[in-house]
Amino acid sequence: MTQSIQDSTLALAGIFQAAHLVKQVATRGQVEEDDLETCVRSILEVNPENTEAVFGGRHRLAAGLRIVCEQFGIGEKKDYFEITKYVISIMHLERKLAKRRDMLQQLSQGIEKVRGQVELFGPVHENVIAALADLYVNTISTLTPRIIIKGEHGYLSDPHNADKVRTILLAGIRAAVLWRQSGGTRPKLILQRKQIHHAAKQLMVI
Repeated sequence: MTQSIQDSTLALAGIFQAAHLVKQVATRGQVEEDDLETCVRSILEVNPENTEAVFGGRHRLAAGLRIVCEQFGIGEKKDYFEITKYVISIMHLERKLAKRRDMLQQLSQGIEKVRGQVELFGPVHENVIAALADLYVNTISTLTPRIIIKGEHGYLSDPHNADKVRTILLAGIRAAVLWRQSGGTRPKLILQRKQIHHAAKQLMVI
């Protein structure tokens, strides 16, 4: 397993995990605090030692790695239609973001401000989540097409849940940036399907 495949698979798992968490909030109205913390810290980690460090360790991507392993394996697959749609949308928006230096600068400045709030309140405090959600609204959410989230109206209409969804989507964008930087491309998802599956399987047991 080459380092580039390992790194891009970890980043891909980060995207799938974000999509999975968005679906959880939208359909169940909840998300594990540890998973939300992983999202927040990945957004703030802009100068990591390596890909794994962005997420605080591969163990924090267990759900994402499992989904990648199932999706890229051979045989019957679980129904991840909605999650896959979110992943594709996240990747598409990241490519648009990459062409917007002004927006990248805005995100960088916004993340620095949130970093101070994290030091004051902690990574999953509602003030931090709200600040990251606002940053998403003022940046990524202005790009088209916007991501349409399907779920229970009662959950999605809750302001706190809406903030969590936007924060998680921002983490998904962060993972997509990392995926592209580590050599990930849309064609490789097809051409390197076996390698991605093998890498995800190995990363789950290491």
